Amino acid sequence: MIIGKRLKEARLKKNLSQEQLGNMLGITKVSICGYERGTRTPNMENFLALLEILDLDPSYALGMDKLVVSENEREYKILMADEDIKIIKELKNNRELYNKMCEDPKRTIELINRKIMK
Repeated sequence: MIIGKRLKEARLKKNLSQEQLGNMLGITKVSICGYERGTRTPNMENFLALLEILDLDPSYALGMDKLVVSENEREYKILMADEDIKIIKELKNNRELYNKMCEDPKRTIELINRKIMK
């Protein structure tokens, strides 16, 4: 979803419609819409073309743009998207849910998903 959100933001900054961007890539606006909504994934050729047309940094487009951990003794870092960091911060604000996630993340996600999909 992060890739799609960032592709859409970049497209709008360039004042391009989905149809215009699709025409530049030789694909339909339906494909562009799918990329932006996260229901489709561009192949490598189209992804690289999107990066070039939209002047996007690959790390930013993939959601690996924020340095989260850095240790002095040895080189170690993790890159994350702002959106992921916001989710983690909100989760940590809810101590009970955070503890459940730490105990059994898969089951907790399944329970949340069932509750949301009702």
